[in-house]
Amino acid sequence: MALGQGSFADLATRMATGLVIACVGLAAVWAGGWWFTGLVLVLTAALVWELARMLGGGPRRALILGAMAGAAILATKLLPVGFALPLAMAVPLAGVALLERNRRLFITMTAMILLAGFGLILHRDSFGLTWMLWLVLVVAASDILGYFAGRILGGPKFWPKVSPKKTWSGTVAGWLGAALVGWAFMAKTGSGIELIGISVALAMASQMGDIAESAVKRQMGVKDSSNLLPGHGGVYDRFDGLLGAAFLLVIVESLTAFPPPPL
Repeated sequence: MALGQGSFADLATRMATGLVIACVGLAAVWAGGWWFTGLVLVLTAALVWELARMLGGGPRRALILGAMAGAAILATKLLPVGFALPLAMAVPLAGVALLERNRRLFITMTAMILLAGFGLILHRDSFGLTWMLWLVLVVAASDILGYFAGRILGGPKFWPKVSPKKTWSGTVAGWLGAALVGWAFMAKTGSGIELIGISVALAMASQMGDIAESAVKRQMGVKDSSNLLPGHGGVYDRFDGLLGAAFLLVIVESLTAFPPPPL
């Protein structure tokens, strides 16, 4: 099958930026503690800043909301959960006062961003390096295999009005990649077979996060959430999938035993 001209035109820039992101991210994941918390703090602040800008908050108000989000993540590390969560939930409510439009969208998505950020820190602190790497690899496998399968295999579009480049072939390839990661970690850790299903579900949540961000960008008439990351657009463009997976993982870990025990 012939590839369309320019199918991989952005690949070199994308891979170079991705390599830097991967090195910084993996170093923070490996170190854990305040290094990982600091990374999540910066990412969360950037995500809320980008979201507020996309929704028409203006530079100054977007900066205030981003700083509040970063402070809320810091509070989750310094304070007991019962005190930190109200501070985190105050950030989306502050958007009601600071934004003149799109308030409901900001409230919903900011609450998800903050809970996902809190969930990432809790997951790393509670389950350690191995299970943090599992989460990162599930999202990465879904994203990378989906990217290449979609461009090489092509085929029917997943939801062309929202995400014109996403195909069913790439979507399913992402599920398969996540299943392979789940199988590998099941074999390595002795966990139950449910880990494969959880991995696929997280890949689906990752794809939903991607679609949700694409829908916001299309509604607001912007191509990228910002231009902070060459080849990727903004921080939200790069980490929307991880946010979706982390948000679901908070729910999974609160509802069932994790890691899943052998049957």
